[in-house]
Amino acid sequence: MTLMKLMYFANIGVAGAISITSLFYPKIAQRTVFTEAFEYSEAIRLVGALWLAIFLLSIVGLFYPKQMSLVFVFQLIYKSSWLLFAALPAILNNQQYPKSMAIFFVVWVILLPFVIPWKALVN
Repeated sequence: MTLMKLMYFANIGVAGAISITSLFYPKIAQRTVFTEAFEYSEAIRLVGALWLAIFLLSIVGLFYPKQMSLVFVFQLIYKSSWLLFAALPAILNNQQYPKSMAIFFVVWVILLPFVIPWKALVN
């Protein structure tokens, strides 16, 4: 199994669980996914919708790994942006932030550049 397919499976598991929790049980997601770092908001459902899209695109990615690799580029951009503009300022200002999510995002941001088939995206 290729590393890309493993990443798609990881997306399916993680994004699938988070999207379902965030969309249908947002108050539980506020406690578990976001570790109560934020006050409850309906924005949790918006994030759930984003993760649902990643979940669905990753299912297609299992069958068309290179063609769907733009989902990884998207994740690299949004996860890096969140780390830079949300998590890092929270860390520097000693504010709450979802630490487990930040750790997961850091791992993903480190791995994704090695998984994305850059040459295939250019051609």
